Amino acid sequence: MPEKSKRPFPGWLKVKAPGSRNYLELKRLVRSLNLNTVCESAQCPNIGECWEGRTATFMILGDVCTRSCGFCAVKTGRPTWLDEGEPERVAQAIAKLDLQHAVITSVNRDELEDGGAGIFARTLEAVHRLCPQTTVEVLIPDFQGNWDALNTVLAAAPDILNHNIETVPRLYTTMRPQAKYERSLELLKRARIDGRAPTKSGIMLGAGETMAEAERTITDLVEVGCSILTVGQYLSPSAKHVPIARFVHPDEFEELGAFARRIGFGHVESAPLVRSSYHAAQQVDTFERTLEEPLIHLNALKI
Repeated sequence: MPEKSKRPFPGWLKVKAPGSRNYLELKRLVRSLNLNTVCESAQCPNIGECWEGRTATFMILGDVCTRSCGFCAVKTGRPTWLDEGEPERVAQAIAKLDLQHAVITSVNRDELEDGGAGIFARTLEAVHRLCPQTTVEVLIPDFQGNWDALNTVLAAAPDILNHNIETVPRLYTTMRPQAKYERSLELLKRARIDGRAPTKSGIMLGAGETMAEAERTITDLVEVGCSILTVGQYLSPSAKHVPIARFVHPDEFEELGAFARRIGFGHVESAPLVRSSYHAAQQVDTFERTLEEPLIHLNALKI
């Protein structure tokens, strides 16, 4: 498990250590193609379950992030190169795994003019070409508010456009110091209006937010047309990261999930071990890729 503190985990956060045949086979495939997965880099507790089901979230643009989020285990630093061959290798991996649904995310590459949007688009195009039956979700950074970069990704036709709000605005200074809450909302609003894919976001609980703050953030998301939501327990990767404030009981996750559905979310995953890509393959079936979907508040969105 990712948490390195001495605080004991409650029973509902304990998972079986990975090691199945499918897990080992997928690990060898990722290594052979010189790819990165957020499953490993972010120390996801569901890696055993997801890789057993031959599902992985591919992390493009390298494994070094230009930001230093207080919750994230991905390495921080200054990337030194851009792997132009990565899009084709990701598509090859998805083809070899014969995935019905794939998730592609990235580190932040703030030093690039387009924030890496071009590599996202090329990866989507490669997957569409090599795996035409595979649906694709992209989990994108905020591109520092570069809306041309966002449009580059949208033009490559993802089936789901995900951008995680991560936490409530009060905690941004420690959890997402280089990000802006309002900018993330703006990205999701623009993506829903300008793109054909349903939008998705996620938040973590247990970092010090109140339930009232969490409900307000979930309301903010639905008001910008977001239709898919993930909510999970925050697990601190190390003693150098933001500490866990509390372990949120599963009943509270159920209550928050019910709240999200009640105010208009079409699909909600809310439980302690939920992560952004958890059960992602099930989510794409919930929505058609069409702007005619009657989302709550969508007609009221203005830019």
